[in-house]
Amino acid sequence: MTARTPRISVASPTGQQWRIGHGGQEVVVCEVGATLRAYSVGDHSVIDGFGPDEWSHSGRGQVLAPWPNRLADGRYEFNGVRAQAGLDEPERHNAIHGLVRWMPWTLQTRHQNQLSLRLQLHPSPGYPFSLLLEIEYHVGRDGLTVATKARSLDEGNIPFGLGFHPYLTAGSETVDGAILQVPARHTLDLDDRGLPTGALTPVEGTDRDFTAARFVGPAVLDTAYTTLERDAEGRAWATLDAPGGAAGAALWTEPGFPYLMVYTGDTLPEILRRRRSVAIEPMTCPPNALRTGKDVIDLQPDQEWSARWGIVPR
Repeated sequence: MTARTPRISVASPTGQQWRIGHGGQEVVVCEVGATLRAYSVGDHSVIDGFGPDEWSHSGRGQVLAPWPNRLADGRYEFNGVRAQAGLDEPERHNAIHGLVRWMPWTLQTRHQNQLSLRLQLHPSPGYPFSLLLEIEYHVGRDGLTVATKARSLDEGNIPFGLGFHPYLTAGSETVDGAILQVPARHTLDLDDRGLPTGALTPVEGTDRDFTAARFVGPAVLDTAYTTLERDAEGRAWATLDAPGGAAGAALWTEPGFPYLMVYTGDTLPEILRRRRSVAIEPMTCPPNALRTGKDVIDLQPDQEWSARWGIVPR
């Protein structure tokens, strides 16, 4: 009699899936990368995420640390310590979006409308430092709030940068018909590798000026915005709405995130929903920051850094 091979159940490619909710809101966060896989209100998707049987392409919902965006040649030096990260954007010879987005995070707390996850990033060639990260997702009457704490576990100072990569959707066929507002007075000039040249350009009078809400139209954006206008509470608000206000969302950031990367998805293949949503990415520093030192967070031993951002459905 031939022994039967035990059947192996296939897990989700993004590990465990944790759901939290409040009222009609539902949020799904993945074990891999602490990724925001889905956010919906009733039948309306607030973000353009991905399914439980998929993994995150094009940064969808990912946490970008210990640096956001691009890093030239994957190489940098901090306090005499040299690092070399893998080039996961080989066509431009860049490392991109850090290291933690592909790592499993550990669940710390979970309630009906809240969960927190933790990751200890051990030294590696791409980041030869020890870093502890904790991210909390909370959904309530004011929408989704994402809070991050970062702590150095090294004996000396370590460099740190952080970003997030949600794609907002207004429910339209393409983003051309969506109405975008970005509260920024300047863009960073980027070279053909997507790296800052060091110059700023005022948005006034350019096709990248979304300080007043207007249709995205044919605008092609893979653009780093800064000099953000903030309300009395220190929050900068970017919005994406469908015509007539039928659906949309507002994304806010605290002062800890002085940059917004806005991406209309033009370089995505059609199978990945090219120009179907707009990534509005809070960032603590500009692209290539670990290389240039621009606005890098210098974490001292046992120092804790924290900041928040969030999404409010409209």
